[in-house]
Formats: sequence, structure tokens, C-alpha cells
Amino acid sequence: MAPRTVTRDQLSGAARTALGGGRTLVAVERLAGGTTKGVYRLTMDDATTAVAYLWHESENYWPAAEGDGDLTDPFSPGVGLDLFEAGHARLTSLGLRVPEVILVDRDRTHYPADLAIVEDFPGEDLMDLFNRDPRAAEPTMARLADALAEMRRHRAPSFGKVAQIDKGGTSRAASCEEAALEFALRCLTEAASRDRRIADAGSRLEERLRELAAAVRPRAEYSVVHGELGLDHVLVDRDGNPVLIDFEELLYFDVEWEHVFLRLRHSEDQYRRLAVADLDQDRLALYRLTQHLSLTAGPLRLLDGDFPDRAFMQGIAEYHLNEALAQLPWSGHPR
Repeated sequence: MAPRTVTRDQLSGAARTALGGGRTLVAVERLAGGTTKGVYRLTMDDATTAVAYLWHESENYWPAAEGDGDLTDPFSPGVGLDLFEAGHARLTSLGLRVPEVILVDRDRTHYPADLAIVEDFPGEDLMDLFNRDPRAAEPTMARLADALAEMRRHRAPSFGKVAQIDKGGTSRAASCEEAALEFALRCLTEAASRDRRIADAGSRLEERLRELAAAVRPRAEYSVVHGELGLDHVLVDRDGNPVLIDFEELLYFDVEWEHVFLRLRHSEDQYRRLAVADLDQDRLALYRLTQHLSLTAGPLRLLDGDFPDRAFMQGIAEYHLNEALAQLPWSGHPR
């Protein structure tokens, strides 16, 4: 569903409650990026700014699918204020920098959807800063590496969505690798239904996934994992500290899941500043193929709806489709 226009009048009450002090809201600017929630910069008449998150169905581009919102599945799409608050609380408890929450409105007093107003960090995100001036980004990258180490050191009692585990729940799968295999097989089925090349290689991809999962040795060390930690999901505060955002899908999971995504998302020069040496190669192999299939199926599903930047999303699907096929050692597919 395409997002509707959010007006200044609709957010003026929330902005006044959050920022007060006789200030008046003068501008509402949609910020780019989100596919599940609306993100808007609020500017007051004294140039004070904040950011509003709106979890309205009109802001969610994803077509509905079976299993959406199932917190017992680490990889089910999770959307909403509850997941945001759980992720915010966990990262804050680890001493990591996240936007300060100024206002939460789950009673829909100010807007017909769950709403949060948070601290704003105008300016470049860490991806833009690094691409413009890697040397200037170096201190923030080093602090981000420290933040990832702190997330890795944390030990949770079980694996799964932070919002599920921290309220005493569990995940339905028996292990991280079992949950990943189930997710990969769902992504394979979904991608095969939309692209002939995946369908033609479906049995070989399934066989490869099962081989990779069988090679993984049991382990029960569950770290904090962002799951989609690109440098574009890291803002920079005035002191050069990394500020994590878009953490609704925060997990307790194998640290290898995080590093597969980091490596897929970034250039070699960017990733080497965040890389660690002691990762399990079998888990990396399983999670790499799983994420390639996820990043094929997800964009293709998104294109079933009215996501506006269709060429960009098609490009992501095409790249990861080819990378998934390249994981088949006997396919002869170009690597």
C-alpha cells in the first residue's frame, strides 16, 4: 500500500507534546528508506528538530503473507512499536547509542497509528560519511566495531526475537541453524514461484541447504544481532559516536548471521574495519546462502506491491539470485 500524505496539522499535536516549550511545528519532511514504517523529520519554528516514526498500515509496502508477526519465528516479518521498544531497551542496556525516545503514543491520541518521536541526527549517515571521507569516518567505524563486540559478548538464555525472548518466550525451532534452514526453504519456495531460474535449480538448492545445515556443529551461544546492519542504518552524533537505528528485528542469534550481512552489504574496505577472525565457517556458509535466497525472495515479494523504486529492488533481487546460484558447486554458474 502506498503511503498517504502526512500533513503538518496531523502531527502538530504530537510535536507540541513532545517538544513543547511554546514551539510550533512548521515542517514535516518524509525521510527516505523505510519499507515498514513512516519516518518523518519534524521541524519547529525555532529550528529544533526530531524524527517521528509512524507504524500505520499505509506506510508498510510489504504484501501480507502467512506467518507475518509470528514472534516464535526469528525471521517472520515483525512490525510495530513493541519491537522497537524491546530493541531500544536491549541496546540501551548494553551501553550502545540509540536515538533518545521523546514521546511514545500507543493510545493513538495524536495520530491514528502507533507513534514514537525520537532524537534527530541531521546530516550524513555513516555510509555517506565513509564514502565521502573514509579517514573522517575512521573513529566512528572503530566505535562501531566496539559496539558490535559488546553485542557479541552478551549472552541470552535462548535465541529468537529480542521482543519474544525478553518477555520470557521461546522460538519454535530447536536451534539457530534449524531456524535458518526453515527460513531458507521458505525463501526458496517463494523465489521459485516468481523466477524460473530458481525454480529450475530448486532441488539442487534445497539439497545444498540441507548439506550446509547438517555440517553445522551444535552450539548454544546467543549474541545480540541487529540483522540488517548496513552503515546506512548507523547515524553519527555530534561527538562522532555511531547511533544504531532500524532495530525492530533485533535478534538473539549466532554472531555469524550479523557478519554474513555485513559482508554482503559492504565493500571490502568498509567490512575489514568491522571483521573478526574467529567465526565458524560452516555457519557462515549456511547463512550466506540463506541470506542470498532471502534477498532474492524478499525484493520479489515487495515488487508484488506498489514499492516505488522498482528498478532498484529488481536489481537487488537479480544480484542475489545469481549469487545464490553461484553457491551450487556443481552448477557451472559463474562465480
